[in-house]
Amino acid sequence: MSLLVLENPLLDIQAVGDEALPNKYGLKANDAILADENKHMGIYQELLDRDAKIIAGGAAQNSARGAAYMLPPNSVIYLGAVGKDKEADQLRDACTKAGVRTEYYVDEKEPTGKCGVVITGHDRSMCTHLAAANTYKIEHLKSEPVWNLVKKAEVIYVGAYHLTVNVPAILALGEEAAKSNKIFMMGMGAPFIAEFFKDPLAETSKYWDYIVGNETEARTWAKSQGHNTEDVRQIAQLIADLPKANEKRKRTAIITQGTEETVVAIQGEKTLQEFPVHAIDSSKINDTNGAGDAFAGGFLSGLVEGKSLKESVDRGQWLAALSIQELGPSYPATKKTYTPSS
Repeated sequence: MSLLVLENPLLDIQAVGDEALPNKYGLKANDAILADENKHMGIYQELLDRDAKIIAGGAAQNSARGAAYMLPPNSVIYLGAVGKDKEADQLRDACTKAGVRTEYYVDEKEPTGKCGVVITGHDRSMCTHLAAANTYKIEHLKSEPVWNLVKKAEVIYVGAYHLTVNVPAILALGEEAAKSNKIFMMGMGAPFIAEFFKDPLAETSKYWDYIVGNETEARTWAKSQGHNTEDVRQIAQLIADLPKANEKRKRTAIITQGTEETVVAIQGEKTLQEFPVHAIDSSKINDTNGAGDAFAGGFLSGLVEGKSLKESVDRGQWLAALSIQELGPSYPATKKTYTPSS
């Protein structure tokens, strides 16, 4: 069984700071923005000056590492674009150590993208400079060696941040999944995706077998699509019931809510399911950055191994609980073994 993931590989530069730092750059708590060349480029050096932790990041690459943490070796393949530089080598090395096979498109001109993450208490603010990550080409996806990997994959996952880069590549993967009855899952990314990239997001929706996001992303989606509701349960059902290309699979919409129950709606089924999270003592929480990415990774591991919806959600919550005890979207160096909740 194999999982193929597409999004924007980034070198994450993460450091603890006070509120003055995100305020300086106009960043909000628990939000993500794209860097403005004239306003935000100084943040990366400021974070490095604060003894930053460097991680192979980008939301879906975090999820790919998370899925690999729970799956047998050689189960996960990651696609995206990087520069021809030492930062790209750092990403490759980190992914190899995590058990993820990378098939990067290499841009000769742009540097590898990076994401600055300011951690304030249990909150984080992210500022992304896509650079090379913004150059991904569908020609790379359709090249014979890469497309053969697509055809062999049983599960395809695309992070919605890639909507800012190459929508045709996402649609090509969605079409292949629908045609071959593969599982196609998408992450909602961040509120700004649903707000400012609502049309391309809607264009991909017919291919979603699974869609995962948090309550803020779900509410932003509802508002941008003209729905007059902030009820997460109602929004989950609205998403689940969108028109679908592959009618052999009912769409499943999964909305996480931090420490509150995870809400799951299935297309055409009016009874929602709710799953309590894996509670941990607040004193053990180090950093919530990447909890959603970890949830997606754990959930994907369940899909790849053909587990039930209940166990797949449980896997996601288990991995998210591990991740928030680390700094940044990371997983314990000493590997833990998942045991299903009773």
